Amino acid sequence: MPVIVALDGAALGGGLEMALACDLRVAADSAKMGLVETKLAIIPGAGGTQRLPRIVGSAKAKELIFTAAVLDGTQAAEISLVNYVVPQNENGDAAYLKALEIAKKIIPNGPIGVRMAKTAISRGMEVDLSSGLSIEEACYAQVIPTKDRIEGLNAFREKRIPNYKGE
Repeated sequence: MPVIVALDGAALGGGLEMALACDLRVAADSAKMGLVETKLAIIPGAGGTQRLPRIVGSAKAKELIFTAAVLDGTQAAEISLVNYVVPQNENGDAAYLKALEIAKKIIPNGPIGVRMAKTAISRGMEVDLSSGLSIEEACYAQVIPTKDRIEGLNAFREKRIPNYKGE
C-alpha cells in the first residue's frame, strides 16, 4: 500500500531517512528536515545517500549532505523533497491532515491497481528503461484477470462508483 509521511516537526538524520523511504511526503511549512550526519563526522547510514539523490538529483543531494543543511517545508517543496507543503495550524498537525486528504483520494481506487502501480514504479526506477517497461508489462498482466478490473469497467459503463474488493 502507499505510505504517506506527514512532517509536522523535525525530521533530522534518521527521521528524514525514514521519510525518504515513504512514497509521498507532506510537510508543514515550519517543519525542519535534513541529513545532518556529516556534522557528526559520519554519513547517513539508513538509505539517505541512496534515496535522497533519487528524489532531488545527485548534485542537490551532495550539497545537502555535504553541508548538513536543514530545510524548512517550503524549501523542501522547492526542490521536490516533499510532494506538498502546507501552512502549519494551531494544533501542529497540518501536514497530517493533508496526508489524510491524499489518502482519502487513494482509498477509492482499485487496491490491486494501486499496488501494481507502486511495484512498477519502485522496481522500474532501479533498472534501465527497457527493463522497467518489462516490469510494467508484468504488473499490468497481473491486473487483467482481477474481478476489480471487471468491476471498474462495469462501473464506468454504468456511470456509478465502483465497489472494489481487492480481488
